[in-house]
Amino acid sequence: MTATVLTTTYNFSAYMIYLPIVITLTVLVTQFLFSNSKTFMVDIFHQKKDIAMATNSLFKIGFYLLNLGFALCIIEFFQIETIERLVVALSKKIGGFSIYLGIMMLLNLLLFLKGRKHSLRKEKLENGQETGF
Repeated sequence: MTATVLTTTYNFSAYMIYLPIVITLTVLVTQFLFSNSKTFMVDIFHQKKDIAMATNSLFKIGFYLLNLGFALCIIEFFQIETIERLVVALSKKIGGFSIYLGIMMLLNLLLFLKGRKHSLRKEKLENGQETGF
């Protein structure tokens, strides 16, 4: 017969700490990014505010889905038996997620800048054609 030894793990505590932190980080970054991207969107859509805001809202929903989905995909913790391992595991997971979130934010910013550049180029072409250049 084998004796089953029940050991206390900190896995549940890790989940209860990890989830609120990544959700809060995602919400804060999303709110910051998309409240400041409204100007870009209005410019990209040539002052058509209704289309710009609708597009911005769709980007915002997609950003939430991608980032929260990724946070949930990487949530698994393995046999955390000490407080020290809990801190290390949480710092790795939250740090990795923060890096990912920062990269996603920068990619979105690049998309906004690229859209603005395209919009300005299109506007120049239209103005050049109207004046005969």
